[in-house]
Order: sequence, then C-alpha cells, then structure tokens
Amino acid sequence: MNRATESHSRTAKGRSLARGLGWFSLALGAAELLAPRAVARAAGIRTSPALTRLYGLREIAAGIGILVSGDPSRYVMARLGGDALDLMTLGTAAPLPERAASRRRVTAIVNVTAVTALDARAAVALAADKSHQRRERAESAVALYSDRSGFPRSPEAMRGAAVRTGANGSDVARAG
Repeated sequence: MNRATESHSRTAKGRSLARGLGWFSLALGAAELLAPRAVARAAGIRTSPALTRLYGLREIAAGIGILVSGDPSRYVMARLGGDALDLMTLGTAAPLPERAASRRRVTAIVNVTAVTALDARAAVALAADKSHQRRERAESAVALYSDRSGFPRSPEAMRGAAVRTGANGSDVARAG
C-alpha cells in the first residue's frame, strides 16, 4: 500500500469512528434529555434529573459538532472531557437501594470506560491525520520552492546594485 492510500485509509478510519461517536452522542443525549430518571435508574444511581439533562445537552452538542465540523477533533476531545465527568458522576453518585443497582452501576462504569477508549482512539487517529497533513503540506512547499532564494536575481547579479543605482533609479558612478 502506498503512502497516499495508507494516509487516506487512516483518515477514513478516524473520521468514520468519529462519525459513529457523533451519532452515539446524539442518541445518548436525547435519552438523557428526555428520560433522565430512566437513564439514572439504568445506571444504578440516584442523581438530579437536571444534571442528567445537562449531560444530555453536552452529548447532543458534541454529537452535532462531530457530525457537521470539518475538523471533528475538538468535539471528540470534548467527548473525552464528558466521559471523565460521567465516570466521576457514576463513582460519586448515591446508589439506588435496589439489590441489582450495584451491578447496573458497575456495568455503566464499564460501558463508559469502553466508550472512553473509543473516544481516545478517535482523538489519536484524528491528531495523527492532522500531523500527517501538516507534514505533507510542508514537504509540498519545500518541493515547490526549493530552487528559489527569495531574491529577484542571483546574489552575484545583485552585488553592488544599490551603489550603482541612485534613489531615483538612475545609474550613479562609483566613487573611487
């Protein structure tokens, strides 16, 4: 596989994963926004419905950003920050009194950790792609301009030109 094909494949994988995470964010955010008590109960915790709704808005914002942005990396990083908040909430929230609640809480922590790993993978893939694109642009610029010095004429042709030409552009005899 040549470098261009490999780069395109890596870009497609990172963007595809980010797009999937964007759709996941929209679905999870809608659930948190519309049914905050059910989401908390499914996670085995007791928390404020307002907090769950705020987390839902965060998820929806990240999902929209990932799906419509030309550069989804910032929004994938926002998802990583949100994952940290989710894990802290799951770890510190009051448990439900039911027997099965602790098992649901552990399952929720495992699920959020797995999604965090996917978010991290997408962030790394997108960052590598950006780095690769910058390197390719730099190499292209070097190839385009490597034979140029930035001067209109060679240094030998320009040597002494300021002395030979006066301020008004007329030739001046060298004093001497």
